[in-house]
Amino acid sequence: MHVLDVIINEKEKVNWSDISLDPANKQVLDQLMKEFRYIDELKKYNLPVDNKIMLHGSSGCGKTTTAKAIASTLDKNLYILNLSTIVSSKIGETANNLKMVFDKVARDHAVLFLDEFDHIGKTRGEDDRDVGEMRRLVNTLIQLIDYFPPKALLVAATNHLEMIDHALVRRFQLRLQYNLPSVHELNAYYDKLLTAFPPHLQEVERLYGISYAEAKDHLYTSIKSILINDLESKAVIANV
Repeated sequence: MHVLDVIINEKEKVNWSDISLDPANKQVLDQLMKEFRYIDELKKYNLPVDNKIMLHGSSGCGKTTTAKAIASTLDKNLYILNLSTIVSSKIGETANNLKMVFDKVARDHAVLFLDEFDHIGKTRGEDDRDVGEMRRLVNTLIQLIDYFPPKALLVAATNHLEMIDHALVRRFQLRLQYNLPSVHELNAYYDKLLTAFPPHLQEVERLYGISYAEAKDHLYTSIKSILINDLESKAVIANV
């Protein structure tokens, strides 16, 4: 199997200013960006750069977008690996696939985004007969993380942090929780998206208590409905 068979080389560029983060998470990640910018200067004082980040919390709240923005800002390749798709019935094969991916990331000084990181944790508990095999896989992953090169960056994402082996979690220097956005944060997000549309398409109902992804889908669906209704009304008038 070739490494490109198991990873996505994400090409989408996301500006740092375009992601929506709560102030605490933004402060931490701003610091991270600066550390990588001055990595050589920090190295002179034997100061390590935090290059392992765990993003956890509600689905659709920007974990993947954050990884894209980090890669874009640092001008690094972004490789996306969904752990739920790489786990094979043959644990040794899965370990070899992981090593292959980590080796490529190390060579390219890239950003590796491990999506659904809890999948390994979930799998370990599903069948007692597999615990020994899965423990060996987790140990392989721990070793890969421990020797992850300083000029590459590892970002893991999960909706279920509590399900992940503690030995894995503590390998990550930064652990950021992503919650559903507040009313204020969603209003700011809605306002930002609506600036791309004329006033008559901006009169849409705003939903709250949902994720950014859900808000975007709802907004675009509402705008398309208004636009299509307008077009159909004009067509009817034109045919009269």
